[in-house]
Amino acid sequence: MLHHNFLRRASLVAASLLTLHAAFAVEPFAVRDIRVEGLQRVEAGTVFASLPVRVGDTYSDEKAAASIKALFGLGLFKDVRIEVNAGVLVVIVEERATIAGVEFSGTKEFDKDALVKALRDIGLAEGRPFDKALVDRAEQELKRQYINRSMYAAEVVTTVTPIERNRVNLSFSVAEGESAKISDIRIIGNKAFTESSLLGLFEQDSGGWLSWYTKSNRYSRAKLNADIETLRSYYLARGYLEFKVDSTQVAISPDKQDIAITISITEGEQFVVSKVKLAGNYLDKEAEFQSLITIRTGQAYNADQVAQTTKAFTDYFANFGFAFARAQAQTNIDRATNRVEITLQADPSRRVYVRRIHIAGNDRTRDEVIRREFRQLETAWYDGEKIRRSRDRVDRLGYFKEVSLETQEVVGSPDQVDLLLTVSEKPTGSLSLGAGLSTAEGLGLTFGFKQDNAFGSGNSLGIELNTSKYNRTVVFNTTNPYFTEDGISRTVDLYQRNSKPYTDVNSYSIETTGVGLRFGVPFTETDTVFFGAGVDRTTIVPGTYLPTVYQDFTNAFGYTSHAIPLTVGWARDTRDSALVPSMGKLIRTSGEWSVAGELRYARGTVQYQQFLPVTRKITAAFNSELALGSGTDGKEYPVFKNFYSGGLGSVRGFEQGSLTTGTQRATNETATGGGKKINFNAELLSPLPGGGNDRTLRMYGFFDAGGIFGVNEPVQLGDVRTSVGIGISWISPVGPLRLAFARPMRHFDSDRIQNLQFQIGTTF
Repeated sequence: MLHHNFLRRASLVAASLLTLHAAFAVEPFAVRDIRVEGLQRVEAGTVFASLPVRVGDTYSDEKAAASIKALFGLGLFKDVRIEVNAGVLVVIVEERATIAGVEFSGTKEFDKDALVKALRDIGLAEGRPFDKALVDRAEQELKRQYINRSMYAAEVVTTVTPIERNRVNLSFSVAEGESAKISDIRIIGNKAFTESSLLGLFEQDSGGWLSWYTKSNRYSRAKLNADIETLRSYYLARGYLEFKVDSTQVAISPDKQDIAITISITEGEQFVVSKVKLAGNYLDKEAEFQSLITIRTGQAYNADQVAQTTKAFTDYFANFGFAFARAQAQTNIDRATNRVEITLQADPSRRVYVRRIHIAGNDRTRDEVIRREFRQLETAWYDGEKIRRSRDRVDRLGYFKEVSLETQEVVGSPDQVDLLLTVSEKPTGSLSLGAGLSTAEGLGLTFGFKQDNAFGSGNSLGIELNTSKYNRTVVFNTTNPYFTEDGISRTVDLYQRNSKPYTDVNSYSIETTGVGLRFGVPFTETDTVFFGAGVDRTTIVPGTYLPTVYQDFTNAFGYTSHAIPLTVGWARDTRDSALVPSMGKLIRTSGEWSVAGELRYARGTVQYQQFLPVTRKITAAFNSELALGSGTDGKEYPVFKNFYSGGLGSVRGFEQGSLTTGTQRATNETATGGGKKINFNAELLSPLPGGGNDRTLRMYGFFDAGGIFGVNEPVQLGDVRTSVGIGISWISPVGPLRLAFARPMRHFDSDRIQNLQFQIGTTF
């Protein structure tokens, strides 16, 4: 190979010398004209613009050398010659072939667009000049992409196909092979902690029964570095101030299928904090900063507490406009006693104000939708608390996959900064289509559409349609989160439902038509109060199987009744995540009071959820709910406003909405709900064994308790059903998905048991 390269380079040098000799073997003369020959796609103007010689100039050996060098430098030609004929320069060029197309075969691991982008970044793309050296680089780049995914056996073969007009097609054929799997991970030198507990911190492992999903046994250098940093943080958080990683050895088998990793560490001694003191400029607010210190004397040195403290210092400085404040922890180690003294050195630097707020990445979402969430204003003093709140509010919109905010200095203005908010948009709409055909219902079509950020306006729009013969639904709702500039939201609901509980053509049915208008008023960053009103019309169409309670209701109010309910509610949400919360709480209350129409009633619900981190991986979750309804103005509570219980979302192990009241059981009636409901759920969630630290796929154990009671029945604990079980929770692309296997503990003979249940869209 070396001999071949030497001969090739020698040939090129010899050809260049001959070309230069031909170009230089003339006496200097005045150029009368310049002609270019051999062009196919390149414009003649490109050549003329690159030549260092013009008509009328004196042509010389130096100009010849410079001309050839300039034309080769364009990268468009594989050969350049200059001939002289009676004062005329004739530039003869041979263009490089142009890449007409780039195709891939055998690439199952990557999307074509990702590979096209990777090659474009190194200069190979459609329309660019063909260069064999560039193709070699492309092959190496493709292999690098596969190596990043632990596919070390990947082989790339390039086929160059010439086509008309001096063009070529490139085809990259890839034999991907199998991914290299981690067969073994070892940690050497640990004494204070077991190897299994340390390996449990890692995202990568040697595989388990879920590795096909988590891919945790695929080797990645970046992930290994992250795992080593996790290991380092673990020791530093437990007092091992001089912990170090001595070496990291990665060995790959000859067939490139198995990888063994060995990490050698030195733990060092454990140090205890003896003293914490302040130094530097604290704006005469030492007491306030002292209260932010989370480092505890007499306990093992904890790097997490030190980092939290320094961050709290810089954040507190930022609240007063000091955007570039610095806080550092300096340690003074006494190895004789294994104690460490910490000095917190602070420098507030200079106070600044925000000049401009720039927004990037919102290709669809309008600027105003994002800007109205900002609490930090332009031309106002920099306020760290308002800036953090602004970023969190934009993130909670739910329109973006990622939201980042950075502070940029303004050149020449040390007292000014700009803020750059960068977002990465995600799809905020969902569309569902369905069709069903049965002898009982005929052809039924379903259509659902929901868009949380309709046309980038920040408004939500939802439509639901069901054309089933026995269950027809038309629902329309829209929400404007900024109906007023102060952030008051407005929601409009229009609905028409026709439900026939039984497929018998003569069965009774319930028709409901209504309209509602609601407003939401934000009182704090986490508290919102809702109020509204609506008009509701319900018709009971008589037929077979009509329950006694419905017959009694029609005797009192007729088959058609109206209600004008007023609604009010309050919500507080402090969870760290709406989909996979590990800490925080959610409190929701709602009330409905019908003040006009034939129906007079009041109903309300209170829900409380609490999430507590038990360990880094395990979360305890609790949910409780109380609902109560009653007739007002001396009228009965309407039966179709009853609450229901049973199934996912209440008491698992029982059919959805099947729990009966004491009266219904005594009279052997079907479940028609009740005016009172209590519910309690407790869960313990953890990643699936073999799933690493993936919180989107978790298993959980649970205990449920709940019951349903009539309006005039007392709440008796003896009527409460209970169940226990296990389940799987998955944050799927279509929303939270839950699968539960439950075993009822306390139940009645008439209860309808359903051990395996499935649901999409709820956390509990």
